[in-house]
Formats: sequence, C-alpha cells, structure tokens
Amino acid sequence: MQRLGVAAALVDGVLLPGDVGVADGRVASVGLPAGAAGLAVPGLVDLQVNGYAGVDFLTDDVDGWVRAARAMARVGVTAFVANLITAPEPMTLSALDVARLAQKAMPADAAQLVGVQLEGPFLSPAKAGTHRVEHLRPPDPKLMERLLAAGPVVSVTLAPELPGALELVSMLCSRGVLVALGHSDATAKHATAAFDAGARAVTHVFNAMSTPSARAAGLAGVALGREDVAVQMICDGVHLSAETARLVVAAAGDRFVLVTDALAAAGAGDGGFRLGPVEITVVDGEARRADGTLAGSVLSMAGAIRGAVEAGATVEQAVDACTVRPAALIGRPDLGVLRVGAAADVTVLRDAFSVLRTYRAGVEVG
Repeated sequence: MQRLGVAAALVDGVLLPGDVGVADGRVASVGLPAGAAGLAVPGLVDLQVNGYAGVDFLTDDVDGWVRAARAMARVGVTAFVANLITAPEPMTLSALDVARLAQKAMPADAAQLVGVQLEGPFLSPAKAGTHRVEHLRPPDPKLMERLLAAGPVVSVTLAPELPGALELVSMLCSRGVLVALGHSDATAKHATAAFDAGARAVTHVFNAMSTPSARAAGLAGVALGREDVAVQMICDGVHLSAETARLVVAAAGDRFVLVTDALAAAGAGDGGFRLGPVEITVVDGEARRADGTLAGSVLSMAGAIRGAVEAGATVEQAVDACTVRPAALIGRPDLGVLRVGAAADVTVLRDAFSVLRTYRAGVEVG
C-alpha cells in the first residue's frame, strides 16, 4: 500500500486528520498516521471548460485535447466536461467528433473527458454575451438530434423563453442529458416552467441572464430561490463582484457548483487567443472580445475553491462544489469522491488552496 503523505483528508465531505493509503488504483485506507503536509480532497471535476494551455476545444484536434487534459490534471482536475460555445453547425459537429475520439485517446496521466456541454446555439440574442448572434438558432429538435448523434453530449445550456424550448427540455431530460438554463432573458414564469419540465441548473449565474428586481425575479432569482436547482458560478473575482459571490454562497448554500469557464488562455498567460469563432484578448487575467465583452476565464479549479471560501463558503462546501456536486449533476457518482474503495483520483491542496499534487488511479501525474 502506498501512502500519499498528507496531513488530513476530506472523506465523504468530512475533514479527517491523517494520511491516505492507496493500492491497486483505489483508496485503501484513511486516517493513517499523518504525513508531512497537504489536504487530500477528491479529484476536482469541472463542468465547463472551453480549452486549456493554448488548446481551444472547438477548433483543435485530438492531440490538442490530450495536451489540455494533461495540463488540467497537473492543476488538480481529474475529470471535466468540454464546453462548446455557439458556432456554425459544421464546426460544432466536427468538434463533437473530435471529442468522441479524444475520449478513447485519453492517457492515464490526463484528466478524464466525461463528455461535452453544448452552450448554445439555442440562446437568447438579447443575452448572447460572447456568442456570435448570427450563429444562434431557435430551438430545433432535428438539429438537436444531429448534435446528440455526433458526440458525447452530457449537458446543454439553453434559453427557456424561446419558442419550442420547453419541448427541447423534455426531450433532453428523457435522454439523460443535463439541461442548464443560461444566456437567457427569461421571466420568472419562463424559468419556473423550464425547471418544472426538468432543467436542473443555471449556467454561470448572474452572467448573461435576467437578474432580480423588486417585482421580477428573473432567471437568477428563481434559481437562487429553488431548492432543486444547482447554481453554477464562476468565482474568479471578475465574473462576480465579491458582494455578489457572497450572495450566491449565502442563498444557494449546498447547491452552488463551481465551474471555471476556462479558455485556451488558462495556463497560458496573457495574449491573443480564440474561443471557437471568436477572437479574444487576455490582459491581466481578464478575457474579453474587442468590444469589451467578457469571454470566459483563466480561472483554475483550485482558484475557484479559494474564491468560494473568500465568499463565505466553508472549505467542505467549496470542495464539494467542485467534486461530488458536479459529478452528481451529470449522473457520475463514481467521480468526485474520496472514500475507501473509491478510485484513487485525489488532489492534494496546500493551505492556500493551490495544488501540491494530483493522483489519477493512485499514480501521481505531472
């Protein structure tokens, strides 16, 4: 049995002093005599990644996807969902085909590619954000069928107020696909109807969506008020102010889920990059289009944990928000857990929530 050399571990969400032992790729023991330093947590799970380390998932090849997944593993991510923003249909179909091939090609030292989220094209032109309006489409079941057939789609973000959206929500839910609402100007009535139809999350809360006022809750307000909705947030100090992040943590409690919305620029520094069909520039860690519109982030998952704790979350809440909680949303209870018998996908954090080491099936990567 190999020991990880940590001082403590979050085992099933509970802080337990002592080391972790692994054998044959699985967690064999917890609570062993403490090692030198570090907090062992389940491998981090990111439900929204557009690219990483210079790789853009909409336009790169299988080798690029593998490079990005290896780079993400080195910073604590052991499983991820690749995010494809709105693009011309041929570009999206091509990227989905690459995703299908990349799933089979991922080596043992890379983060596991769980599947793909389609962030569009069924979004509101009024809340398009960085998505190019000319590529948006009204809900179209035949187009959705083509996209589902092309690759491993596990999640779709759509705007519930569009004609035909509720039928699409029902169709996707019947296929086991997570439906998240976002890039939407929905009224409370629209949002409520979509959640009642089976949608279970919102995409990057408060960004590119209708927000609360005194007599209109908007999509964000409805999501924060419903106990059955997961509230995804980008906790990078850019997408949400400190005060808004605190509001989300306080209101959502154990329902908030941390995502990065990371771009090719993440792990690559400032400069010019692409997000599918969109050109972006990163300056001082902020990614924007030429017109100043925010366009994803350069956030790491460890940085998201730190941001959530600064916003008032407990360490346990923040870690759950990027491990067991996102895994549950996509129906993968085998991911994001640290317990005896589970796969030894483990991230070791320093006190300041930076990554010390990452293990995939008990083997250190990097």
